[in-house]
Amino acid sequence: MNWEQIRARFPNCWILLDVVKAHSDGNKRIPDELNVLAEFPDSKTAMKRYQLEHRQTPQRELLVLHTSRETIEVEERRWVGIRA
Repeated sequence: MNWEQIRARFPNCWILLDVVKAHSDGNKRIPDELNVLAEFPDSKTAMKRYQLEHRQTPQRELLVLHTSRETIEVEERRWVGIRA
């Protein structure tokens, strides 16, 4: 599904998304295809579920968003590691 389809199907709620397909443009991550894993009445509950899912499969690209947002803008950060 794309973001417009998700917003139409899940109006005015918090959702946990699995990013199936995405691309980078500069320092922005742009999701092309998304799966809705769950919907929530509040952000606190959504973030708890995000943490659980992320602990189980940290390699997955997950997002928690409210469907009132018209667009998805995710800033990419490059992690260079920790120096001792």
